[in-house]
Amino acid sequence: DWKNLGEFSLWRDLSMMKVKYVSASLIATIVDYVIYGLLSWQGFSPVASHIPSFSAGMVTNFLLQKKYVFDLQRKTHVAFGLAVLVSLGGLLLSTLIIGWLVHFPFFKNYHVLAKFVATAMVFFYNFYLKRYIFEKKFF
Repeated sequence: DWKNLGEFSLWRDLSMMKVKYVSASLIATIVDYVIYGLLSWQGFSPVASHIPSFSAGMVTNFLLQKKYVFDLQRKTHVAFGLAVLVSLGGLLLSTLIIGWLVHFPFFKNYHVLAKFVATAMVFFYNFYLKRYIFEKKFF
């Protein structure tokens, strides 16, 4: 049935895009976590460490997504501006999540795990909005 083959192809393409997105995000997350760890080690609070580390990860992620993940359908500066807005929303969400989680004794002692939980929670928000920014479609 040709209809099912078309649906499978769309599903496969979206799955491959998510694999590429996860790979780009992993590299950007490594950048984020290395900077976060260095700032935390220097004595900055979890939230103060999170903001610059997240920003460096955001720029890394945009560059990787533009080159390897999405088919850019907008001018680069427009896509970057929109991606920054979505990322700032992600920064706000993840900062609130980290700020809330570190009130719990476990996460206060292991605040990098609080950052990991926040990162995981914001992943799908970022993927679908970034896909819309780059390709002008959600699915």
